[in-house]
Amino acid sequence: MNRNEELLSFIERSPVSFQAVENLSGMLENEGFERLEERNRWRINCGGNYYVTRNDSALIAFSVPDCWEGIRIAASHSDSPCFKLKENPEIARTGRYTVLNVEKYGGMLMNPWFDRPLGIAGRVFIHREDGHAERVLVSPQRDLCMIPSLAIHMDRTANDGRKLNAQEDMLPLSGLREEGGGSLMDVIAREAGCVKEDILGSDLFVYNRQKGCIWGPGNEFISAPRLDDLQCAYSTLCGFLEAERKRFLSVYAVFDSEEVGSSTRQGAASTFLADTLRRIYLALGRDFEQYQIDLAHGMMISADNAHAVHPNYESKSDPVNRPVIGGGVVLKFSGNQKYCTDGCSAAAFRGICRDAGVNVQVFTNRADLPGGSTLGNISNNQVAIASVDSGLAQLAMHSPFETAGTSDTEDMVRVTKEFFS
Repeated sequence: MNRNEELLSFIERSPVSFQAVENLSGMLENEGFERLEERNRWRINCGGNYYVTRNDSALIAFSVPDCWEGIRIAASHSDSPCFKLKENPEIARTGRYTVLNVEKYGGMLMNPWFDRPLGIAGRVFIHREDGHAERVLVSPQRDLCMIPSLAIHMDRTANDGRKLNAQEDMLPLSGLREEGGGSLMDVIAREAGCVKEDILGSDLFVYNRQKGCIWGPGNEFISAPRLDDLQCAYSTLCGFLEAERKRFLSVYAVFDSEEVGSSTRQGAASTFLADTLRRIYLALGRDFEQYQIDLAHGMMISADNAHAVHPNYESKSDPVNRPVIGGGVVLKFSGNQKYCTDGCSAAAFRGICRDAGVNVQVFTNRADLPGGSTLGNISNNQVAIASVDSGLAQLAMHSPFETAGTSDTEDMVRVTKEFFS
C-alpha cells in the first residue's frame, strides 16, 4: 500500500480516540518503543525509545539520545466531532422503533450525518469477580444505526435552510423492538465478552462507517471520516519514526479533547506534556534548570488540519492567504493568538520546510470571520516553547466525511522527518 492507502486503513481502524491511540501504540511498539505507565516509576536510559498514554485516548512518545541540544515536539489530536451516547441511551418511539439518545461532541456539521451507515465504538468498564473494573475497547464491525432524513414530501422547505435541533432531529434509529436481536447494549456487551448488567461505565460514540477513498483524475484527493486530525496524527508519527532522532530530545504527542476545548486531563491544556517531560529529566538525573534551558532551545509543531479555500465559496476565505489542496503544508496565523505562530517561529518552520523540499502555504481567517483555536497556544500554557500552528489543507472540516490532498500527506511526513532529524 502507498502512504494514503495506509492512512485510510489507519482511519478505518480508528473510529474514535481510544482506538486511534491503540493503533498508534501498536505502530510505536512495532518500532521497538517501550511502554511506560504513569502509575509506576520510570526507568529511562539514553538511547532508548518510550511512550506513555493517558485515559487510553492521549499518547506521548519520545526518543532519548545520548546527548541533546534542545527539545522538539510534534503535537496533534486524536478526537473528531461526532455524537456521544448519553447514559441510558435507548428510547422507545411509536411503540416499535428504538432510537439512541445522543449529544453533540465538538463543533460539528450536522446535515451530512443523515442517511449514512453509522457504528458505535469506544470503551466499557466491566465488573469482574475480584471486584475490579476491567477496561475493554469495543468497536463492533457492523452498521448499527442511521439517522434517516425526513422526506421532502413532509417538509417542502427542507432545501431552503432548515435549522436542526440536536435533541429532536439527530437521534439515530437503532432497531425494531421485539425482533429478538436484543438491545444495542446487548450488542456492546457481547463485543466486550460480558452481559450488559456487568457494564459499570462506558464512553461510547456514534461514528461514520463509510469507507474512505482516493479519487480525482490524478488520484489527487483523499476523502474519509476524521481527516481532522488523524491525517496529521498519522503523518507526523510516520515522520517521527523515519527520522534519525539523534540531535534533540524528540517528542511525539497526541492529545484528546481538542474538539471540546482541551480542558481535560488528557487534553492539550492538561499537565500531560509537562508531567512527561519533567519525569524524563528526573529519571535521567537532570535538574529543573536544565529542563528550562532545553525548552528555550526547543520548538513545537502543532499539526492540526487547516481550511482550504472552497471553490464554491471563495468569498469565505481571506483575499490573499488562501491555501489550496495539494499546495503543501499550511502555516496558520491569527492576530488574536488563536494560533501560536509568530514571525520567529514561522521563519524556523519555513527553513525546515525548505530543507525538506516542501511548499508552505499561509492561512489566516477573514478579519470579520473568527475561526477556531487549536493545540499550540493551549499547550503553551503548560510548556512554554517556541511553537507554530500548522496543518494540511482540507475541505468540509467537521463533516463526517472530509476531503484533503494525497500529496499533502507525504509533505507532512517529510517536514516532520526533517524537523526531528
